[in-house]
Amino acid sequence: MQPNSALKESNVAEYLLYIYQIEAMVRSFNFDLNLINNQLLIPGSKTSDELAKHQEWYVNLIDEMQRRGLQKDGHIEEVEEILMELVYLHNTLLTIVNDEKYKTLCEQAQPDLLEFKKRSNMSQRQDVEALLHAMFMKLQLKMKQQEISPETEAAFDLFRIQLAYLSRAYNQMKTGALNFFQN
Repeated sequence: MQPNSALKESNVAEYLLYIYQIEAMVRSFNFDLNLINNQLLIPGSKTSDELAKHQEWYVNLIDEMQRRGLQKDGHIEEVEEILMELVYLHNTLLTIVNDEKYKTLCEQAQPDLLEFKKRSNMSQRQDVEALLHAMFMKLQLKMKQQEISPETEAAFDLFRIQLAYLSRAYNQMKTGALNFFQN
């Protein structure tokens, strides 16, 4: 289906991972709205109004992905904007706010994150984007029921904790509850 806007407000990382899944699913259906309708939207919609709303959302999504050349990879504009906000927040927490707890979480995850970025050909990407892609990879591995080593699982836990903290700070920032001048 389409993402729930409440998820975006409550946990931005989960929201982004959900959009990542939808983008991947649209690609797997080769941008074919008929397949998406028949295999996803029609069986999952309770009313014709709900179906029409979901169909409109997918038409717009497919249009944007095709228009922006996202047939193989990349993300829609909304995702890119949120990622940019998260990167700025990440940097602000580390440098301007000097958030010691967040710094500690980043330091704990950094060796595994650097290794993930190297292995995933993401060395030039921002840490926040790499964290999200790592969690998306974990989700894909679990969906395929592939085994995850204890070491990799431990790294994923560090990534998850860092993203959870950043998501909470993002929510506070969006609601005006985050004070950048007091730590």
